Amino acid sequence: MNELQEFWNEIRLVWERGVFGVEIDSILLAIGIFLIFVILRGIFTKIVIASLSRLTQRTETTVDDQILEAMRGPLRFTFIVAGLFFASRVAPLPEAVDDYVVKIIRSLIAFTIFWAIYRMAVPLSFLLDTAMNAMRGQDLGEALKKFAIRVFRVIIVVLGVAAILEEWDFDIAAVLGGLGLVGMAVAFGAQNLIANLFGGLVIFLDKIFVEGHWIRSNDVEGTVEKIGFRTTKIRRFDKALVTVPNSTLADEAVTNFSMMTNRRIYWMIGVEYRTTQEQLIQIVEGINDYVRNGEDFETDPNRVSTLIHVDSFNDSSIDIMLYCFTKTTKWAVWMEVKERLLYHIKELVEEAGTGFAFPSSSLYVETVPFGKPEAVPSGNAENEEPSSSGDLPERPSASEKRNPEKLSDSSSGSGSRSASVGRGPSPSENAESDGEASSAHHTGPGSESGDDGEGER
Repeated sequence: MNELQEFWNEIRLVWERGVFGVEIDSILLAIGIFLIFVILRGIFTKIVIASLSRLTQRTETTVDDQILEAMRGPLRFTFIVAGLFFASRVAPLPEAVDDYVVKIIRSLIAFTIFWAIYRMAVPLSFLLDTAMNAMRGQDLGEALKKFAIRVFRVIIVVLGVAAILEEWDFDIAAVLGGLGLVGMAVAFGAQNLIANLFGGLVIFLDKIFVEGHWIRSNDVEGTVEKIGFRTTKIRRFDKALVTVPNSTLADEAVTNFSMMTNRRIYWMIGVEYRTTQEQLIQIVEGINDYVRNGEDFETDPNRVSTLIHVDSFNDSSIDIMLYCFTKTTKWAVWMEVKERLLYHIKELVEEAGTGFAFPSSSLYVETVPFGKPEAVPSGNAENEEPSSSGDLPERPSASEKRNPEKLSDSSSGSGSRSASVGRGPSPSENAESDGEASSAHHTGPGSESGDDGEGER
């Protein structure tokens, strides 16, 4: 019996000594309290948050839904922090250990607070629009709002880290003072970084472009995917991703095609020289009726210029200039409108009884070496007598030299030719969308001079 009593005393001694001087029953109680808060966390999520979610779905605005979703994580984490706090109070630790536990709990509280503020930045961004409407009468803009949210979140992260460091007795003022001295030295080596930061700010404030816009700079053309603090990512139309420093885009000329109000069609239509005046008038009036009465084209003179006229006498054609704008700016729809217009013009030219011209040239031979060329046999080759001079042609006589044969192969007004050197139609260089017509001439069914590139628009 004495041995059993001694064993029982040892068990009581270990139980009372516990861990860090805390009895085991206090430790078990603390664990139980922590588990209770974990269970309460699950109940809170399934009942309270679920009920609030159903209520927010009934409202017309989405702000309350965003706020609830943003606060879901911090609210759930609050139960963990509370469980740790109450568990530590039930099982009092030695002073040295308790100081560390208190600092950990305070750090977690600071983390939860700043985490909630960080996540609330997006739902409460509508306040920026409200403030800008009150001051300037217009919204802040989606791109600038995203930039402001990023800056705000960076500030919140810095403040949160500073708050946590203060709980661990770091002298933040001294750290910031040291960073100020170091910052002066770093600034000289980070001039490009600072320039890019201000370049990004200029892009946002001036609204040069936003994410999703189709732009073209000196070096790249494509769709803007992301505008960051330092760089802008542009997806080219061949699907390659280009990263451009913000300072570069802020300093150079950038063409924003997504800001087009209308899309231009600029053609030079070349018809044959045999086309009569009545036929030209018929073609021009037909194109005018189609463009000005069609729903696909913008013809308001206060917004765009619409020019359809016989323009010039080209080398091989009479040119009709077609300069108009479509209502759509979408690339695929614009291509369909152009296709229908081209079909209609071809039909008009054919109904007028004329045709499209193509470039042609005439070749004049002043002198044929070695005399006249041999005649092409017209009958049976077996009945032809061979040349008396053998394989070589006769050399020209003196009279032939004094009167050289002129072989001409002139082209007709229709643009057809024989023994001529031809070239196919080629598109002109870009022309200003609302300026003068290009000086380059184009012939054929429709040679376009436009400022519209490739890719999905």
